[in-house]
Amino acid sequence: MSLLPAPFRHHLSSAQPATIKTVAKSSSFRPVVRFSVTNRLSDTNADNSRKLVMKVKEKLEKDHYNLPTGKNGRDDEELILWFLKDRRFEVDEAILKLTKAIKWRKEFGVSDLTEQSVRRAAATGKSYVHDSLDVNGRPVLIVVPSKHIPEMYDRLEDERLCVFLLEKALSKLPDGKEEILGIFDLRGFGLKNSDLSFLTFLFDVLYYYYPRRLGQVLFVDAPFVFQPIWQLAKPLVKSYASLVRFCSADDVRKEYFTESTLPASFKH
Repeated sequence: MSLLPAPFRHHLSSAQPATIKTVAKSSSFRPVVRFSVTNRLSDTNADNSRKLVMKVKEKLEKDHYNLPTGKNGRDDEELILWFLKDRRFEVDEAILKLTKAIKWRKEFGVSDLTEQSVRRAAATGKSYVHDSLDVNGRPVLIVVPSKHIPEMYDRLEDERLCVFLLEKALSKLPDGKEEILGIFDLRGFGLKNSDLSFLTFLFDVLYYYYPRRLGQVLFVDAPFVFQPIWQLAKPLVKSYASLVRFCSADDVRKEYFTESTLPASFKH
């Protein structure tokens, strides 16, 4: 996805490094001064992005002054920029999606989630953040559906665990990285583990409140019984369906981790 606002994109595609020559009075001395058009456009892009961030910030202060401030609030410039990029720098669209996300964070109580508050659901081992990054430097969120029994816990407990782990994974993002890897380890999955409503909740949360934070989803060793469930879920998870890759545990071992960073459950 281009990070440039629409008016600047066509310039970048056609821009080539340019050179200007300054000719000294002496014909034997001709120093050459080089500059990059691309670099200049990058500077312009940064300046323009900054202006759009401030425009959104001012509009939120004026029209949505009751929203929370601070980190992940209406004046969080990094958050504003992320939603601008998601909405291709369309200010009104970014404001619409951002205000919805900030309101949801407050209503859901995202900032109040702690290890203690999700410990019961987390103790099942059905979902966790891996200690190491993958080979592409992405934090890894692992889901083990075979350990998920929909009737075991209140739906809200599972939802809180889901959001808590998303926050935890994003807090592990290295500088310069923006996306996480999701792994659904479907080995041992059966009909008793199916939970279409929760899967829809997960992808709705990712789409509306954490847009473009999920770089790829691996469905590992999906059994035959999972296929019809996925066909039902696919229209509901919107554009995230294109991020899904069906693969084997061996693919995970060979392509996504080194021997020292491989999750324990994939070592056998």
